[in-house]
Amino acid sequence: MKIDLSLRRVSLQIREPSFYENPYATYRVLLADCPMFFWQEHQLWTFASHRDVFDLLRDRRLGRQVSHIKTRQELGLDPIPERNQPFFDIDNLSMLASEPPVHTRMRSLVQKAFVARQVEGLRDQIQSLCNQLIDEIELEFASGLNHFDLLKEYATPIPVTIIADFLGVPRECCDDLLTWSHAMVQMYEMQRTPEMERNAVAASKEFVEFLRSYVSFRRNKLGDDLISHLIRVESEGEKLSEDELIANCILLLNAGHEATVNVIGNGMLALLKNPEQLHLWRQGQVAPETAVEEILRFDTPLHQFNRWVLEPVEIQGQHLKVGQEIALLLGAANHDPAVFQQPSELHLERKPNPHVSFGGGIHFCLGASLARLEVAIAIETLIRRLPNLTLVNDPKFKNTYHFRGLESLMLAVR
Repeated sequence: MKIDLSLRRVSLQIREPSFYENPYATYRVLLADCPMFFWQEHQLWTFASHRDVFDLLRDRRLGRQVSHIKTRQELGLDPIPERNQPFFDIDNLSMLASEPPVHTRMRSLVQKAFVARQVEGLRDQIQSLCNQLIDEIELEFASGLNHFDLLKEYATPIPVTIIADFLGVPRECCDDLLTWSHAMVQMYEMQRTPEMERNAVAASKEFVEFLRSYVSFRRNKLGDDLISHLIRVESEGEKLSEDELIANCILLLNAGHEATVNVIGNGMLALLKNPEQLHLWRQGQVAPETAVEEILRFDTPLHQFNRWVLEPVEIQGQHLKVGQEIALLLGAANHDPAVFQQPSELHLERKPNPHVSFGGGIHFCLGASLARLEVAIAIETLIRRLPNLTLVNDPKFKNTYHFRGLESLMLAVR
């Protein structure tokens, strides 16, 4: 990392192991010396402090898209490469990429579907799935295996299975959903390669084709799933196009699955490296709901959230014009010592805990309550049924930045 304090310019090499294996060391320096800076590699004004990130997530002078104000050509922005257009044609129709009044309409419709199912009603289903997965792990131990991959055999199946059930998609499709999700989220990465873009575009085409066919099937056989509920509200006169329905189903899978897997994996790694905190949870000395908030803060699953300037704004003396894109560093904000005492330490009993892991404002994560429930049940069940877990080797984080997670987490039982 290179910092020019006089110009507030910073060079961040996010693909270097020294950064992506532990970005928090870099964040400490930024928060102390340059919490607002111009990110050289991506030409973005970037904000790291909790105060700025918290406020700018809610500032309506900023938005998730700018095309409803002016075209990219009018703003002097490079056009989206034609080869990537199929991805953005569908991605830009999701509520996360929309602004009012379009966002308000879509979020209201999807929220109705969430309320109709009641997330808390999924508790028994999540618990049953966690027990089933641990039963399978115990069978592997009984057959002579002495270790397992938490990510592959436990953390990944939980959210993808639950969101498949939530959407109404057959569980046998989960492998395809995972393949598409892993490929599509690469398009959100900084410094992505042409191969990552090709994979994301191909996956988006296949996912859209699958969902279009499945929505057609569901129109003739409505159930109690989210897709059926979205079809019903559409048929009752609400304006939700089929493409918007598909885009938001993709959003729910990609955002909900990728982030939740990372929280479970990152969280278990943090607990195993902090045995005194793990003991507190295992002995019931801290409420799982409180512990989950600290896990979300301590190793944030989503590190960057970009926004567009919709009207001229001045922030800390810097004038930003319409069409500029800015970056908010959620992971840095969650480690700001101005808000969190001893931010680099895991304290499961931390209260208050105003982390920004789920964003804020009108784009606050719609699936936050489901993610919290899944993580709490997943970790609670794992540490209760397999109380003597140990790390097999030093785990490695994926060379990604947008979503921060492990490649694998190999565990054994003492």
